[in-house]
Amino acid sequence: MSESDTAAEKPTNVHVVRKAIPTSRIDRKSNKQRILLVQNPPVMGSTVMRTAVYAGSFDPPTNGHLWMIRRGLDVFDRLIVAIGDNPAKRYSFTVEERLEMLRESAPDEAHLEIAHFDNRFLVDYAKKKKAAFILRGIRSPGDYEFEKIMRQINADMAPDITTIFLMPPRDIAEVSSNMVKGLIGPAGWESIVSRYVPESVFQRIVRSAETGRTFA
Repeated sequence: MSESDTAAEKPTNVHVVRKAIPTSRIDRKSNKQRILLVQNPPVMGSTVMRTAVYAGSFDPPTNGHLWMIRRGLDVFDRLIVAIGDNPAKRYSFTVEERLEMLRESAPDEAHLEIAHFDNRFLVDYAKKKKAAFILRGIRSPGDYEFEKIMRQINADMAPDITTIFLMPPRDIAEVSSNMVKGLIGPAGWESIVSRYVPESVFQRIVRSAETGRTFA
C-alpha cells in the first residue's frame, strides 16, 4: 500500500518494527513522532508495559477488526479496544450492542480490555488509560492520507503518544463496516455477509434485519 516491494527476492511479510521505541527517542524540539508501518508484526519483548488503544466505531465489528485486535495483542502487553462514540454520527447498532459484539467475538485474553468513550479526543482518552501508543489500520492509499493527517494532529496534542499502523493481509484488506452494511438486503445477502464478519456478529445482523432494522 504505502510501501512497495520492488526487489523480487524481498520477502512478502515485511517486519518494519522489531522492538518498541521508547518515548524518549521522540524529537521533542521538532514535535515529530514516529509513524510505524507494520505488516504481520513480530512479538516485541520489553520490560516496560506497552499499552495501546485501538479505537473505532465497530459498527459492526468485522473480520478485519478481529485481525487488528489479534495482531495488536501480539505486539502490546495491554490492548484497549475502545468504541469512540460521535453524537453527530448515525450508527446502525447501539454502543451496548457493539460492546457485546466485540466481547463475543474478540479473543478471551487477560490483557485485552473492551471499552468505550465519547466526547473526548482519542489522545486524551489514551492518556487517561496511560497508553503510550495508538493503534490504527491502513487498508488503502486513501486510509493512509487520512491517518497521516490525524497522526499529525494527535502529535500536536500529545507528542509523547506514538501511532503505529498495521496493514491487513490482502484477503481482508477491503473489508469495512460500511461495506458489510451495504451488502445487506438483496436476495442471498446472508451468504455474502457471513464471509466478512465473525459468526456471533453475523447472527446479530440477521436478527436485526428480520426486525426491519435499517443499516446506515
